[in-house]
Amino acid sequence: MSGFEQRDRSDDSLKVAAAAELLTKGKAEIQSGNFVAARELLERLLADYPNHSEALYFVSVALRYEGNLEGALASLQKLIDIEPSYGRAWQERGHTLLAFNDTAGARAAFQQAVRQNSSLIASWRLLAELTNRDTDPKAYDSFKDQFERLAALPPELLGVRNMMEEGKLAKAEQLCRSFLQRHPKNIEGMRLLADLGVKTHVLDDAEFILESALVYEPNDKLVRFDYMNVLYKRQKFELCMAQAEILLESEPDNNKYRFAYANQCVAVGRFDEALALYNEFVELDPNAAPAHLLRGHALKTVGRVDEAVEAYRAVYRAKSDFGDAFWSLANLKTYRFEDAEIAQMREKQHAESTSVDDKIHLCFALGKAMEDAQDYQSAAEHYLLGNQLKNAQTQYDKDRMTFKLAQQRTVCTAQMFENFGDAGCSAPDPIFIVGLPRAGSTLLEQILASHSLVDGTLELNNIPAIAHRLNGRRMVNEEPRYPMILNHLTPDMAQKLGQTYIDETQIHREGGQFFIDKMPNNFRDVGLIKMILPNAKVIDARRHPMSCCFSGFKQLFFEGQEFTYGLSEIGTYYRDYVELMDHWDEVLPGFILRVQHEDLVDDLETQVRRMLNFCGLPFEQSCIDFHKTKRNVRTPSSEQVRQPIFRTALDAWQNYEPWLDPLKEALGEDVRRRFDIT
Repeated sequence: MSGFEQRDRSDDSLKVAAAAELLTKGKAEIQSGNFVAARELLERLLADYPNHSEALYFVSVALRYEGNLEGALASLQKLIDIEPSYGRAWQERGHTLLAFNDTAGARAAFQQAVRQNSSLIASWRLLAELTNRDTDPKAYDSFKDQFERLAALPPELLGVRNMMEEGKLAKAEQLCRSFLQRHPKNIEGMRLLADLGVKTHVLDDAEFILESALVYEPNDKLVRFDYMNVLYKRQKFELCMAQAEILLESEPDNNKYRFAYANQCVAVGRFDEALALYNEFVELDPNAAPAHLLRGHALKTVGRVDEAVEAYRAVYRAKSDFGDAFWSLANLKTYRFEDAEIAQMREKQHAESTSVDDKIHLCFALGKAMEDAQDYQSAAEHYLLGNQLKNAQTQYDKDRMTFKLAQQRTVCTAQMFENFGDAGCSAPDPIFIVGLPRAGSTLLEQILASHSLVDGTLELNNIPAIAHRLNGRRMVNEEPRYPMILNHLTPDMAQKLGQTYIDETQIHREGGQFFIDKMPNNFRDVGLIKMILPNAKVIDARRHPMSCCFSGFKQLFFEGQEFTYGLSEIGTYYRDYVELMDHWDEVLPGFILRVQHEDLVDDLETQVRRMLNFCGLPFEQSCIDFHKTKRNVRTPSSEQVRQPIFRTALDAWQNYEPWLDPLKEALGEDVRRRFDIT
């Protein structure tokens, strides 16, 4: 490093430290009532960092207390433009508007504040005060209940909630654990710690904490409701249904519990029962947008597409800015928007009152609408904006992911597998379809699940969960224990882990000799799969990188797949995936069958026979006629795989080539050369 570079870095560090000191002093001056002094300190900070969120917030507070309400609103508007999800900014806007005697504007601001941060106790209190109990008793009771529940919390736990809402999860966890060390049976503290586990994807911790809380308080319905939701996320659907049944039995007329029970019916495949309940909900309340939405999802899953379309339309009729209604229509892939729907989407996407989540859904839906109209520039603009907004919400670190995948190549050597042998669970049942989302994995699953001996299931989380348990409870910046721990895996441990996988996935099976696990991200853990399930089959669904990556980039996923919300991010991920799959081919020769999507489209029967031979299955014509198979499909490609195979999407990315240079760059020279990408 040159002397100039060292000096630059030193100067930057000094500026950051000075900014932190100014912020601390400014906040202290506000607490002391010295608002002019506070503002002057914070304005010095903003001279170097004009978009500093906290400085803008506290300047607004100081200006309001000085009586400069116009200045306060201007500062808040700048902050909200930069960070629209900053709940405290909306709350401060409410306080300022109240000072202007604009009660309607203040009420709207406080409502937006609690949408962004449900722990803002002052906003709930003021919403109750600004609501007429006689004319709107339901809203008044709701606001008052929220305020009283928060007011009853110990101050430490209220602080935990606020930190969680603002994304400060590590600090929140530290404070929550410290509180629980002093109050180990505090149920609300346990619920918050479990929620932190959910937010950080440590679901086994969350399950254990809530299970323990139920031992202390078996009649606490809030705990049981949280426990049910964690079990659902862990795909333990039988246990989840049991909790839903307990809740419903305790309060048969509680619509929240009835709704949860209907959702669990979907999870275990009892679609007729679920749809009967959803029908009841929408008959009782035609404006119940969530019920219409989930009813649409269930109808889509069972192939009743025309009815699903009407259900999704009912959602936006009930709530005109409900972005997921429009995205669900777009996500059918076969739906074409009417002009009036496009106009409504455009209007709501630009409306200040529309939430960020709804704007994200609307961007992706408008992208699909413009693509269908062959207005590719407009489509690209909407896809880019939607991804930008979504990427801002995620915690995805592409360099961290590159490191994790490189660790697999370093640790999982041919020698390690040779030394270990086939010591795991001998069950040959699983067929893993791995790769990237939108690479054709649902098509491969539909083909194989059309065979009489094979069950199709879901994108199962069991292998990632096993990898996470092996890694142990780690903080983000701690050195990972997995995959290095695979070197210490004993044959007995491997056998038990493999059998656990077989047992836990049994609920998804329907009597077939084999079953499919199509979680795409399992390509990261092929080494683990080989060690615990040596007789499993692994099929790599591969698609041209530009086609695959762009298809993922324009897909809004229900959850996960954070790497898709940026062209550089998804290109880097694809490059790392190819390098890791090359490694698996080298150290586990013959364990993986690669199926290139373009080859499947060009010569279906040859590729079907390859897959069946690899899986040890006799040929059946039903696998060629996969589009005639009657089964429930729960992925974005559900309607596409109910049609004969088509070529139209193979080169669709070329319509967007002027905007895809960051993707090409991220793919790297080796991948570009392999696929002749210029």
